[in-house]
Amino acid sequence: MREAISILESTLTDANFRKLLAITDRRVHRFVADAIELCRPMKVFVCDDSKMDTEYIRRTAIARNEETPLANPYHTVHFDGFYDQARDKERTVYLVPEGESLGQHLPQMDRKKGLEITRNRLNGSMDNKKMVVRFFCLGPLDSPFSIPVVQITDSFYVAHSEDLLYRRGYDYFRRLPDEKEIFWMLHSSGKLMLGTSIDWENRGVAIDYKENTVYSYNTQYAGNTLGLKKLALRLAIRKADRENWLAEHMFLMAVKGPSGRKTYLTGAFPSGCGKTSTSMTRGNNIVGDDITYIREVDGKARAVNVERGIFGIIRSVTQKDDPLIWDLLHSRRPAIFTNVLITEDENPRWLDDDQPVPKGGTNYSGEWFPGKVNRDGEEIPYAHKNARYTIGLDGFPNLDGSLDDPRGVEIGGIIYGGRDMDTWVPVQESLDWAHGVVTMGASLESESTAATLGPSGVRKFQPFSNMDFISIPLGKYIQNHLDFGLRLSAVPKVFAVNYFLLGPDGYYLNRKDAKIAWLQWMEARINGDAEAIATPTGLIPTHADLETIFREKLDRDYTLESYEEQFKLRIPEQLEKTERIAGIYRDTVPDSPRAIFDILDAQKARLEEARTEFGDYVSPLSFSRS
Repeated sequence: MREAISILESTLTDANFRKLLAITDRRVHRFVADAIELCRPMKVFVCDDSKMDTEYIRRTAIARNEETPLANPYHTVHFDGFYDQARDKERTVYLVPEGESLGQHLPQMDRKKGLEITRNRLNGSMDNKKMVVRFFCLGPLDSPFSIPVVQITDSFYVAHSEDLLYRRGYDYFRRLPDEKEIFWMLHSSGKLMLGTSIDWENRGVAIDYKENTVYSYNTQYAGNTLGLKKLALRLAIRKADRENWLAEHMFLMAVKGPSGRKTYLTGAFPSGCGKTSTSMTRGNNIVGDDITYIREVDGKARAVNVERGIFGIIRSVTQKDDPLIWDLLHSRRPAIFTNVLITEDENPRWLDDDQPVPKGGTNYSGEWFPGKVNRDGEEIPYAHKNARYTIGLDGFPNLDGSLDDPRGVEIGGIIYGGRDMDTWVPVQESLDWAHGVVTMGASLESESTAATLGPSGVRKFQPFSNMDFISIPLGKYIQNHLDFGLRLSAVPKVFAVNYFLLGPDGYYLNRKDAKIAWLQWMEARINGDAEAIATPTGLIPTHADLETIFREKLDRDYTLESYEEQFKLRIPEQLEKTERIAGIYRDTVPDSPRAIFDILDAQKARLEEARTEFGDYVSPLSFSRS
């Protein structure tokens, strides 16, 4: 211990030394001292969350060219390197102790070897740079959901981003019990040119789950560097596994019902499937758009938003379709734009923003002009398709008052949604908890689009929309969900939605705002105010209920013809999906719970019985109300 204090005392200024020693946890002192010894920074800055310290971080991000001011004085832009524009899944590995395995779905390497490689990469990585030490809390402060996190980085952009996204935790750490579990994050952006990481070919993320520590290096893209986001989610899933709760890649929102009633729902959607837009639907309240912790409390499922901000995909945000987000991004709320185009008048532009294509500007490739190509001769768009915005939730007019409630909110329903052109109906309710876990959560798929690399229309297996972040064997993760429902006396309903069903002419069968109607039906079902029709795959709305909801909430008719086309049972596609999902679990998930196959087999039998009676494509009017 004296050695750690000696390192800190010899490296930190008096002011920073006092700020760090005000936190009495010796584990914190050792972690910071080890990072200093390893990375060898020129200076160390300890942020105490004061206005002066947090403003210093923002100003320094600008001074170091990691961010550039925009015409709006509260806004900045950050550019990641040309080849550092997304999460690097191939180079994100778990460091696994000898004798352990996480299953074939997760990239992993021997812990001892991985730590050696990682520490070699980080050795001296902060030479001639300043180290930033920050303290945050995942979930509300002083809550059963709280997880304290130490973030060390040499990127002031990273430190600034996390200031917008997470609850500041310096004072929380000062009163932290010594036995409280802590997550540890160490990041170095490596060699920089014009404020951007250039050694991207040697970037990597190593997750040492034995010590709750994440290391990342030679990268600045937020998904690889903001340790509290998906990197911490991986650690949280393991913690939840040990403690019998759920850490999920889900939004959290309040859907408003009659007479001021509010019902809270969570939802898991793969990227590009409507996750953020669902949490921001008109007339309802957002709690969070990305990560949710769910615990059993007195027999009920209660949940919190892990974050206090949004790191959102900005592509396709328009004034017409996303007025709340649009207004916030043009307000005086502090925000960071990444990998957008900056015009000559210092304003941001992004793809599909419903404005004329710009004539020029600056983007992640440098000076941009129409027709500019990359080294492979491919035309460079004026903004990256994965361009983002980072903004705090406190400016949202539709923010729910429960954001910082340490007790969380009671969950009435859980939604799973993917991009599916021909199988799932727009909305349905599971037959029970286990049926929902297996046929909706564990069976979630999403089709690729032109916005992603590779061919369009390819179904990708996306169980619980959490496949990239599950840090325990997949079969165990599913069993944890099944067991969680058994501990509840008030079990949330489970729903599946599909906003992307196509008609025979190749056009979507639903308008974008139809999700408002599906949410209202779910809210009504949870509270016993709507009927349902029992089908082999789940419970679907009646036409009468939807007709009323569309008229009251969307001010338009919902015809019986539309209802029959959208909610018909597509038996060949359903059977194909059932077989496909069963095959994935049978062939690639050796620890699959027996319940997966039992529930899928039972659904297959119901589908075949319905085909014998009604044919391949069955009108919802053929089935009886439940």
